[in-house]
Amino acid sequence: MPSIVTYDDSHFDGVRLLWQEVFPDDPPWNAAELAIPAKLKIQPDLFLIAIDQGVVIGSIMAGYDGHRGWLYALAVRQSRRRQGCGTALVKKAESLLSGMGCKKINLQVRQSNMAVVSFYRSLEYEVEERVSMGKRFPE
Repeated sequence: MPSIVTYDDSHFDGVRLLWQEVFPDDPPWNAAELAIPAKLKIQPDLFLIAIDQGVVIGSIMAGYDGHRGWLYALAVRQSRRRQGCGTALVKKAESLLSGMGCKKINLQVRQSNMAVVSFYRSLEYEVEERVSMGKRFPE
């Protein structure tokens, strides 16, 4: 089983490569070069990395605003899936959020990604009747 550790700068290249593999169609604002520095400014202890033999094989970002927790960017190398890494990352993030007083965690999954929906259902997450809305500020 991999080690789950808090992100540090030595993990950057590994995370960047992981995200390029797992999220090849992500928009440019989700690129590691932008997303990681932004996360490190707010609750950097909620950015977790799975390491096996010195190699980054997984990541998850979490956040807590005092009302709800959120999970973002769960990624596991394709060659390491179905070995417990994603579950370990989610469970560690849940533990940290719970320790902060969080009572409910939200996450978003693309509607077409039924494999990920099934994964989260196996961890007792439920599909909720909601409309997800967003607004981007101009660059």
